[in-house]
Amino acid sequence: MVIKVVKGNPTPEELAAALAVVQARAAVLASAPSGAPPVADEWAAPARVARHRLPQPGPRAWGRTYWPG
Repeated sequence: MVIKVVKGNPTPEELAAALAVVQARAAVLASAPSGAPPVADEWAAPARVARHRLPQPGPRAWGRTYWPG
């Protein structure tokens, strides 16, 4: 595995942390069975996106439709 820093000047500790994350992710992907569907990322999970309460209907509901209360 070759990793190249193309921008910035990371410290040895920052580089080691980034490499540990990349190696951990590669190990998870390598241990998954080849016929198994890929693991869904949490970034796309609907529960993560809709964590806030939705606006309740009422006389001034139109003002709360965009900005969380």
